[in-house]
Amino acid sequence: MTKSSYATQGIFLILAIYALFFGRDFFMPVVLAFLFALTLTPMVRFASKRGIPAPLSATLLVLGSAGLIGFGGYLLSGPVTNLIQDAPQIGYTLTERIQRLRGPYDMLMELSGQIDNVTDSVNEKGVVKVAVQQPGILSQAAGNMLSIATNAAIVVVLSMFLLASGTMFYEKIVQSFTRMSDKKRALRIVYDVEREVSRYLLTVAIINGALGLVIGLGLWVIGMPTPLLWGVMAALLNFLPYIGALATIMIVAVISIISFDSLGYALLAPAFVVFCNVMEGQIITPLIVGRRLELNAVAIFIAVAFWSWLWGFIGALIAVPLLVIVKVFCDHFDGWQSFGNFLAAQQTIDNHDE
Repeated sequence: MTKSSYATQGIFLILAIYALFFGRDFFMPVVLAFLFALTLTPMVRFASKRGIPAPLSATLLVLGSAGLIGFGGYLLSGPVTNLIQDAPQIGYTLTERIQRLRGPYDMLMELSGQIDNVTDSVNEKGVVKVAVQQPGILSQAAGNMLSIATNAAIVVVLSMFLLASGTMFYEKIVQSFTRMSDKKRALRIVYDVEREVSRYLLTVAIINGALGLVIGLGLWVIGMPTPLLWGVMAALLNFLPYIGALATIMIVAVISIISFDSLGYALLAPAFVVFCNVMEGQIITPLIVGRRLELNAVAIFIAVAFWSWLWGFIGALIAVPLLVIVKVFCDHFDGWQSFGNFLAAQQTIDNHDE
């Protein structure tokens, strides 16, 4: 490959990143719809084999999933609102609890408080305090809700059409080739990629949902407030390997410390979350999903950092599924297998070497 070819590919890559960044309002719901459709594809195929038409099963699955997510969001709206309102009190209580364990640092805390009092008591004549006026909270909330509702509608409708279309896209791909050998190879690759990715997404979604259910029930037994919220949070954040589990443990630890008087009992909730995440990450997921689709930690952190910069929290959540899709594609093309090996975990590489 010539230097001009490398330069052309580099320019194309930079332009594609810019397009994804500035066009995120369009690309984000489209990518979410494709991932959602891939996740539900095994269920639609299973229903088709049982005589249920794909349009009917796709409509029922998409609308049912959307209704379930919407109902869950409605149930969580109250606890989330209360948590936001109680954030100052939570911070004060947490500081008070931790301060009991920070004897050597009491002097620094007192000095910091004195500095705050001095800065707050500046009322001299001639001193003008400048406040930056920002848009009203209600207008911001209304704009955000409208954007979320629009994106959700695009995801639901597009997912429904993708699932209901059946094999139309595969037929279009096959028709673009002239030789029969190329048609068969393209069809085999497309079906293999769809099967592996859809099974992975559906399996991981079920595992994360079960993890959130177990954590929610366990925290309910311990006596944590709003255990449903922490269970849903654990399920969502578990799409972020390592980072999500760490964030869940830290948040649960903070809420537990301010909720229970005994420090020993307060550590029971985060310890339970650690146990659940270790069991899921080291035993359950590798056993069910298999080792072939495992990714190395460096690739995961780079993907999460890139997609979170590109699309924020939603990008961070879908970073690993998108990375799995890239790896599966690379495994099916000879020229890209080395890059697929880079994305794979060490054990997978060792198995290839053997």
